[in-house]
Amino acid sequence: MVKAHSLLYAIYICLIVSIICGALLYFANLYNQLNLHYNLQEEMYIHNQSVVNFALGNQVSQEELPIDENSGVEGNYEIKQYGLLSMLLAHSGLRNDTISSAHFVGSYSSDKTAIYLANFTKSLSYSGTVKLFGDNNLPTTYIEASYITNKPNNLITQGKTTISELILPKINSNFKKIFEGINAEKTVLSELQKPKDSLFFNSFHNTTKEVYVNSVLSNVIFKGNFILRSKDSIRVKKNTVLEDVILMAPKITFEEGFTGTVQVFASKGIELEQKVILNYPSVVCVYNPTLEESLIKIKKECKITGAVVLFGNTLENINKNNIEIDQEGLIFGDIYCTGRLDLKSKVYGSVYTNRFYLKTTSSTYDNMISDIEINTAKRSKYFIAIPLFETKKTEYGILKKVL
Repeated sequence: MVKAHSLLYAIYICLIVSIICGALLYFANLYNQLNLHYNLQEEMYIHNQSVVNFALGNQVSQEELPIDENSGVEGNYEIKQYGLLSMLLAHSGLRNDTISSAHFVGSYSSDKTAIYLANFTKSLSYSGTVKLFGDNNLPTTYIEASYITNKPNNLITQGKTTISELILPKINSNFKKIFEGINAEKTVLSELQKPKDSLFFNSFHNTTKEVYVNSVLSNVIFKGNFILRSKDSIRVKKNTVLEDVILMAPKITFEEGFTGTVQVFASKGIELEQKVILNYPSVVCVYNPTLEESLIKIKKECKITGAVVLFGNTLENINKNNIEIDQEGLIFGDIYCTGRLDLKSKVYGSVYTNRFYLKTTSSTYDNMISDIEINTAKRSKYFIAIPLFETKKTEYGILKKVL
């Protein structure tokens, strides 16, 4: 005969077993849901990359993207201009879930020009050791040796030399459009919200914020979709962090030792003090259509990966608009100058100028280069340059993923 308390124990045991089984079924269901969620996330990330590849394959023209029949994931993309760079925004979505990414994109550089010197002035001459790897477009096919120091002269060239035109190739119209105004939400620094102390961030999926700042930028961090503007001048201290932002002012100066990624646009002058590093893709640009003087001054041991541009002046005002690049530095990209260029650093890219000049402690020499290397071969065929010219673009790639 079974005792009553034994039945009670049996009920307790059955209850505990049922609870354990229910918990196991519940956790198994949660695991399946979590696994399904991660699988969908992975599919969406893969689909988002497919959207990017689709855009690049269609030369980033905004065409309709077909829906993924297997997963049901929908995708779309848009192209917008951010300074001189093209921004590709890709979106992939399934029901209420969305994956987005942002990339700077551009066309691969096929420019093999080492020097393009406009053909309305005297021929090019050199002193010391000069290395030119690439095609040269010059007023004459002969580069004359000039003895201005006690050093031996040594000219090393690789590439063809042809006669240049009277004027430089026309610069991309987007350069001038930048100075005509950028569509942005205007605000002042005091009204800008900071997610963290001294950190300002704005996603490239949001509207560009144009922030009016003081003449000195110090001990702050700006990352993302910002235009920092001043009506007079901006001095960027080396303890400032700038990542993928645009600076606009009549005069802009970077303190010695600064490192960042910026597009810099000025109307009167830009100065980089010693050991400033501007990472890829950066732009240093002065536009001066007036009769006033303008200057881009790049001091010793600076490194710029992107482009250095001065334009806007007429041929009559060449001497008032100068780029001076001091020794022991590197320009990894292109230089375009409608004024005069005093070049004393290496260039791994192309140089376009109306006139060279060489300034020494004792004198100034017209259309003279000395102890430099201009080498297009040091630039990979996969390098995507800042678009100096409006050319037919055949193959696009990603400069940088920013989100």
